[in-house]
Amino acid sequence: MAEGTDTRTQGGSPGPGASKEPAAGRIFSGMQPSGEAHLGNYLGALRQWVRLQDEHECFFCIVDQHALTGDFHPETLPTRVFDLAVSFLAVGLDPERSTIFVQSDVPEHTELTWLFNAVTPVGDLERMTQYKDKSARLESIPAGLLNYPILQSADILLYRAELVPVGEDQVQHLELAREVARRWNHRFGEVFPEPRPILSTAGRILGLDGGAKMSKSMDNTVRILAEPEEIWERVRTAVTDPQRVRRNDPGRPEVCNVFTLHGHLTDPVLLPDIEDQCRAGTRGCVDCKRILADSIGEHFLEVRERAAELKANPQRVREILEAGAVRARKEAERTMTQVRERMGLTWRSGVHAG
Repeated sequence: MAEGTDTRTQGGSPGPGASKEPAAGRIFSGMQPSGEAHLGNYLGALRQWVRLQDEHECFFCIVDQHALTGDFHPETLPTRVFDLAVSFLAVGLDPERSTIFVQSDVPEHTELTWLFNAVTPVGDLERMTQYKDKSARLESIPAGLLNYPILQSADILLYRAELVPVGEDQVQHLELAREVARRWNHRFGEVFPEPRPILSTAGRILGLDGGAKMSKSMDNTVRILAEPEEIWERVRTAVTDPQRVRRNDPGRPEVCNVFTLHGHLTDPVLLPDIEDQCRAGTRGCVDCKRILADSIGEHFLEVRERAAELKANPQRVREILEAGAVRARKEAERTMTQVRERMGLTWRSGVHAG
């Protein structure tokens, strides 16, 4: 799952079967609709998803119901869903190879969430690190925040996914999904696989402030669909080596987030010179940022062009999401038929006249 792009470990090791080069298997992952994707979304998740669809059966979901546990505005949520769908398609997610859909179009997600709630101890949810972190900042804690990981478990297990691309900050939630599957299977019979994580290869993606994860709520991002002028206005504010006060002071690329982003987005042929000139103090930080801004603009040129075509044809985007929801619902219903039977939710066929 790709709730965010921070890949710090929070409350768990990568867990059994964690892999960066997985064997073939069904994949599920989702992303909250915060609007157009930014660099953190791309480097931490989307770029990996595009590669995975070449070798796996993939379900990629815009998890709009998860967004309801935070600060959201009903009047803007549909637009944010559409904008994220455009980003999905523009970066290369292919509706012919992957099932791309919106969570709220498949009601089985919430049905399975409730059924999992019936067999999951509250203590398991209260131990979730993200719940403890977020609830500590709230005066009134919504029940949805506590149950967020159960909805996540339902998202994954509804499609009987075997592999889930995650950052390390989501590993604890995935381990809960594995435990939910084990507990349910033990009580009702084998239906669900225990999904394994595919860890992001990008590492921790920091925002332009250099201290926090790249997040729209932190206003430290660069939109992947931004035009060159906007890219430069954002990148020029990026924090660099705090010890480099003057232009000709020697720099330390290893502590500079701008250089880290260069490693992801700039032509590898240029990186040795950028690093050497930084260490020698012969290239200033503004020049280094300018190269990064140009690299970002060039990297996403074709993505911006595809996005413009999609925005000019919104009906095409809606058709892709609707078709994805139809495919997702067929698979979800297969799972729920078994779940309802195993849990006794079949009174029509189970009650007989005496």
